[in-house]
Amino acid sequence: MADPVFTAMPTLPIESVIPAIKDRLNEHRHLVLQAPPGAGKTTLVPLALLAETWLQGKTIVMLEPRRLAAKAAAMRMAELLAEPVGGTVGYRTRFDSRVSRQTRIEVVTEGILTRRLQNDPELDGVGLVIFDEVHERNLNTDLALALCLESQQALRNDLRLLAMSATLDGDALARLLHDAPVVASEGRCYPVTIHYLPRDPEGPLPVIVAGAIRRALAEGEGDILAFLPGGAEIRRTRELLAAEPAGAGVKICPLFGDLPYAEQQQAIQPDAQGRRKIVLATPIAETSLTIEGVRIVVDSGYARAPRFEPRSGLTRLATVRIAADSAEQRAGRAGRLGPGVCYRLWTEAVQGRLRPRRVPEMLEADLAPLALELAQWGVTDPYRLSWLDPPPPGALAQGRELLAALDALDEQGRITPTGRALLELPVHPRLAHMLQQGAALGLAAMAADLAALLEERDILRGDPGGCDLSRRVAALRAWRAQGAAGAQSYGADPGACARVEPAARRLRKLAPHRGEEPGGSLEGVGALVALAYPDRVAQRRPDSPDRYRLASGRGARLNETDPLLGQDWLAVAHLDAGREEGRIFLAAPVTVAELERLLSRHIQEQDTVVWDGRQEAVVARRERRLGQLVLAGRELTAADPVLLRCAMVAGIRQLGLERLPWSRDLRDWQARVLSLRHWFPDEGWPDISDAQLAATLEDWLEPYLDGVTRREHLVRLDLGGILS
Repeated sequence: MADPVFTAMPTLPIESVIPAIKDRLNEHRHLVLQAPPGAGKTTLVPLALLAETWLQGKTIVMLEPRRLAAKAAAMRMAELLAEPVGGTVGYRTRFDSRVSRQTRIEVVTEGILTRRLQNDPELDGVGLVIFDEVHERNLNTDLALALCLESQQALRNDLRLLAMSATLDGDALARLLHDAPVVASEGRCYPVTIHYLPRDPEGPLPVIVAGAIRRALAEGEGDILAFLPGGAEIRRTRELLAAEPAGAGVKICPLFGDLPYAEQQQAIQPDAQGRRKIVLATPIAETSLTIEGVRIVVDSGYARAPRFEPRSGLTRLATVRIAADSAEQRAGRAGRLGPGVCYRLWTEAVQGRLRPRRVPEMLEADLAPLALELAQWGVTDPYRLSWLDPPPPGALAQGRELLAALDALDEQGRITPTGRALLELPVHPRLAHMLQQGAALGLAAMAADLAALLEERDILRGDPGGCDLSRRVAALRAWRAQGAAGAQSYGADPGACARVEPAARRLRKLAPHRGEEPGGSLEGVGALVALAYPDRVAQRRPDSPDRYRLASGRGARLNETDPLLGQDWLAVAHLDAGREEGRIFLAAPVTVAELERLLSRHIQEQDTVVWDGRQEAVVARRERRLGQLVLAGRELTAADPVLLRCAMVAGIRQLGLERLPWSRDLRDWQARVLSLRHWFPDEGWPDISDAQLAATLEDWLEPYLDGVTRREHLVRLDLGGILS
């Protein structure tokens, strides 16, 4: 293949170190490249390496943590080659790809590289794997790097690995990569003036950010890039700005991952009408993306981050303070074209307290997907792999427990045929299990709708439908059939439905329908949710309409006005961990019959023999249990005598020792023995005080409790004879 001809090649800081990069990769299999945002590493380095001798006949795979950045990088490289995307340069993201036989640089994202490694551990035909933005510490990036290192060691000693980072500690990364050489580029960044607030801000974040943007519009020139945690804050800030005179004549562009591609491009490219532009972005704009014209940055100082709690097995998406390295990257966006300004919406004192670097996703995420990938790779001991940060044992164990509950791992922790099938679906194992089982039940389309709804943002406006997922499925179907009017009849946002639909459509294609149509009855929503979340099946507590107990044993509750209030059984999809009780956000009603039919392998029969304080009797039942929940039970007529005696002992302790059939003579006798014990301590008189007798009931009373199962049965006991 002839070397590609580069056209319109820009002059960027990275060019000064490209000769060093080539030299090091010619001599070594590993290299760490440190270059700040804007240096040009993402687009120029892969192109510059195409003609290297060691790469002839092989391709470059570059991993980008974010979908938008992956597409933008591929398109920019193709533009520099004056070629369409899919020629020399292509990309693959989840559900979207543009590659061909001519593609030599393939930009991939999310789990694409991991899938390729699982299917082809040798990475046949690949000469170089580039890990871009390693400093973001994405879980999939950490996993792919560990797998590549093992593949390189065991199968491909000619494979080269290049880790590119803007802020990560290059020395630590170099040590992981077998003491790889480090090449550093200075980058191109003009001075940025930082403004802090004099005191901590008060009020809703969109109001604070909108106020700072108004100030920036008045005080400076150039386009503005404002960082907010998520789409909800972006939409609210946009509404506030559009309603004010300051927004007149200014182009306001949102920028987040779920946005349609055309709208993303409007945010990235200069305005066609030459208007000043305000880009309201999530952290997606921190690194790889180049947004033309930005001279001012407004930084809210917050981001969304998953927080997984091994004790509860729940993940919650929290709004958290960014780290100092993120703040520096955001500010640097203002200094790419010339001197810039950054408005930090916090005080200098807070700046000094920011943690230096962001927390790796490995340390706070749900590790069930990672555990499944490791099982497929054949790893029995994940700690023998090379990690920047090894998986926390508690979270990894929690992930494996979930996979076992989904039948993805066997008792030895090895992957099952079901587990391999789950890996073929590009969603969390919970949702993959739901899609797989939904197809078998003839509910494939409904399962696809549910998976898309659970992965994307909520489509309901405000809280008209409460937590009910059935209403959301109905709203999505109504939007398909009737457009905006159909969605609005359920209180849903038509735009949100439009964002969910592509994912639902793609998931429908992945699972066979077996004749099922996308419309029809809503029966089965709760059953499908239970298949994905067997540990979150919830039973209403008998004394409360809003409080539930999960199969895992934890408590959870509904909002006091939720339409699902009073449902005896729920299958819960989303809830927060809570300190004492979680709050339920998304759920659907489910019946005991559905649970018995679909979760039979999780249901166990258990004999329970306990003391019932209200009846003052031992109660023996044979119960069918789903985790900590009782689905059904019946009286047990022939219980284990040992269990009956133990339960009666517990009842006597609860009733108190005075409920035994004491007589006046027996109490006098007890007092005489205790006196002798006190007067003659060396003669071995026993301690028969009430406290000691209560503590040792198992030793002296339990053998005499056969047939004694109620309080009134205690009169049958020959207490004097037993004590003697």
